[in-house]
Amino acid sequence: STAARAQETLGIKPADLDWGNQRVRVIRKGTRAEQWLPASSEAFVWLRIYIADMGELFDTNAPLWRTLRRRDHGTGLHRQPLSYDALRKVLIRANDALETNWTMHDLRHTAALRMSRDEHLSDRDIQTILGHAHLSTTAETYLVEEQAEVMRRVKRFLDDRQTPTGPQTPVGAGYGS
Repeated sequence: STAARAQETLGIKPADLDWGNQRVRVIRKGTRAEQWLPASSEAFVWLRIYIADMGELFDTNAPLWRTLRRRDHGTGLHRQPLSYDALRKVLIRANDALETNWTMHDLRHTAALRMSRDEHLSDRDIQTILGHAHLSTTAETYLVEEQAEVMRRVKRFLDDRQTPTGPQTPVGAGYGS
């Protein structure tokens, strides 16, 4: 729900979660600037479940997202930070099971498109959340409309214009075509 990039999401630490205001702090790609992003209440429910399932206390400055890996040291499974490559493998397994082809970037696009369809958010709002320096990047890359949706809106616009708004003044006599 934050529309954060994969690397930004993987860099989140428990200290980056603002439970009360339902925000997540990320380190932006490129500028390396910190930015707080609003997240959905549902995202925080899933975070709470994830943390509870981990069954261990987190170092608040260690990466939040972890994977369970077996090491050949005879000590069994160990948790370690989830890498981008490991995340891709998780998505590949999920895609194989679901017969889909999703990437983390597709989730970013989906969040941006959903935001763009909300009448309360401006393109500038979306640009800020996506962390783009230029509005043109946001508009050209993420706010591309599906053709069927554009056609539906234009048809509704034209249909609304066909409804008479009041009494029509007749054309005066002697008017030539």
